[in-house]
Amino acid sequence: MKNWMLLLFCSCFLLPASAQEIFRALVKDKQTQLPLPGVTVITGGGKGITTNDSGRVETASLPAGKHSIQFSFVGYELYTLTTKLPDTSWHEVLLTAVQKSLEEVTVVASTRNNQRIENSPLKVEVLGKEEMDEENTIKPGNIASILGDISGIQIQQSSAVSGNANVRIQGLDGRYTQILRDGMPLFDGFSGGFGILQIPPLDLKQVELIKGSASTLYGGGAIGGLINLISKKPGYEQEGILTLNQTTLKESNVNTYIAKRNKTVGYTFFGGVTHQGAVDVNDDSFSDVPKLDAVIVHPRFFIYPGSNTTIAMGYTGTFETRNGGDMQVIKGNKDVVHQFFEKNKTMRNTGDLLVDHTLGNGSRLELKASVSSFDRAITTNVHYFKGNQLNYFTEASWLLPKEKYSIVAGMNVTGDQFNVLPSSGAVALRNYGNNTIGAFAQATLNLPANTVLEAGLRADHHNRYGNFLLPRVALFHRFNEQWATRLGAGWGYKAPNPLAVQTVDYPIENIQPLPAGIKAELSTGYNAEVNFKKQFGEHASLFINHAFFFTRINDPVITTEEGNGEVDFSTGSHILTGGFDTYVQLKLDALELYAGYTYTVAERKYLPNNQFMPLTPRNRMAFVVVYEIEDAWRFGLEGSYTGRQYRDNDSKTPGYMFMAAMVEKKFGDKLSLVLNCENLLDYRQSKHEALYTGTITDPTFKPLWAPIDGRVVNLSLRWNWAHK
Repeated sequence: MKNWMLLLFCSCFLLPASAQEIFRALVKDKQTQLPLPGVTVITGGGKGITTNDSGRVETASLPAGKHSIQFSFVGYELYTLTTKLPDTSWHEVLLTAVQKSLEEVTVVASTRNNQRIENSPLKVEVLGKEEMDEENTIKPGNIASILGDISGIQIQQSSAVSGNANVRIQGLDGRYTQILRDGMPLFDGFSGGFGILQIPPLDLKQVELIKGSASTLYGGGAIGGLINLISKKPGYEQEGILTLNQTTLKESNVNTYIAKRNKTVGYTFFGGVTHQGAVDVNDDSFSDVPKLDAVIVHPRFFIYPGSNTTIAMGYTGTFETRNGGDMQVIKGNKDVVHQFFEKNKTMRNTGDLLVDHTLGNGSRLELKASVSSFDRAITTNVHYFKGNQLNYFTEASWLLPKEKYSIVAGMNVTGDQFNVLPSSGAVALRNYGNNTIGAFAQATLNLPANTVLEAGLRADHHNRYGNFLLPRVALFHRFNEQWATRLGAGWGYKAPNPLAVQTVDYPIENIQPLPAGIKAELSTGYNAEVNFKKQFGEHASLFINHAFFFTRINDPVITTEEGNGEVDFSTGSHILTGGFDTYVQLKLDALELYAGYTYTVAERKYLPNNQFMPLTPRNRMAFVVVYEIEDAWRFGLEGSYTGRQYRDNDSKTPGYMFMAAMVEKKFGDKLSLVLNCENLLDYRQSKHEALYTGTITDPTFKPLWAPIDGRVVNLSLRWNWAHK
């Protein structure tokens, strides 16, 4: 009895001393906000535990008091959290990826499973935040120039009067390139007008590019590939950037970006103003650069109801007026001779909603929706047209990431409605609409021997063209630390659209409706590549990529301009494109070298002769050399060679070189000044041929195969006023 009483007496003193407190944490990637499973958590006494599949860790083995808890994970910086127990709340821990190289740390959204690009079976090329910041000081108005620097990408200017342009991938027309904003389709058909010319780089975190068919992931339209524009998200530190730019071609830009968040709410805001004076570079009395006034605003508001949920709501307003043609008319001096002009007034209003929620098992539910209204009024000396296109999109997807596999599945509804407004002049086009309901699934398997297999399937139902089943398969294998390979194949389709972007902008009053019985375009695409990566010490590395591509498009929609000017549509047999792409990246301390070569054969097999795709160079080479003196100077030189191109009449254009150079001076961490010169050699198509035929009163402009704006110098100031 005495022994029991002694034990009870001792327990009264020992229990408080041994009482254990609960510690809880949710560990995420700071960049992607995705949970990180397998993170090592070192608590008191050196004891280690790991986070589960949902990135959570919970332990009840710590005594009350102050503790320093370490979080470590391969590829991330060590993080130490200081906390005082008891505290039963969930601590959010954000780990920062170690910035070794672009290939090692970049996480892409376009694969739908947020893979790092070095492990993705689907090849994704990324222009990251550094490239966006640099382009903001070189071409702050839009991203067209930086996209054209990528091997295999061609920016095709389709109008000498309005300056309109589109993106061509691997020799295919621009209508086969799908453009997304945060995974949601932005531009197609009538609303595709001036699309890439209205996206400023300062508003983007990164640009993700997939060459080849991506229809399985994102539906019809991505036969040639897709460009996914990823918006910035706010961080806990205040961001604030102001850019001022002036060029010798009378372009002025003012862009600003601010962002910040706390635990429950956040915001981002972009605002940009561009003014461009009309310029006649070659003295032929017509503008080679149109007069332009543009305003872009893009506010986003973020709500964080808990550590597992993010709600983002955004609005984008783009308001633009372009006026090109006879310089005398633009100046207000119209007479019986000087009459020709084309004025485009566009207004794009877009609202979007994104909801991202991580469930208890680590899976992720994502909801997206967007509505966009695009108005365009085209005024010429002979015609007036005004139309509207309403685009809508909604999607629900679910991602289950596991150590050995991941699964993503979802459904979406997308559509558009084009209307000729009552105030418009007479046109042959009629109102039309498209609606597609789709479902998709994709599985990624991490197999033994450093192999990743990915397979996906999409089923779409289009209200006009019926049902489509689109499979895709891709394989990634790493032989060793240096060598790796990818293989892939995918199916795609494109619904016909009379207002899809073309290599030449036709007068809208001449475009005819689609004929009855026209078919949807169907494609099969294949790709294979090999990669070599070698690290030489701490500050030197070499990366080489050699890729092959092949695409076949059955039942392509053919555009024909008749003798009376009417633009008709028909169906052909098939189109073939193929070739290879070689890319080299070399880093030596402060020196970086990029070089690429693309060989493309694109043929219209429905023609008996002159089957070559017009305005498509078979050979294209490019290089960039950058040297940086840390925190002081940055120097850059780039060049490209565009080989000979076929015209529609079987004649060839000459090949040409394009050169550019820039120098940046940094004044501390907040201020930088950039002097840049594009087209150093002043190569212009007008030096080899007249840009139009006919008279100055009634001109017909030729297709464009080279720059027409000539040499241009710009000086820009970038002020990062919020940087501490």
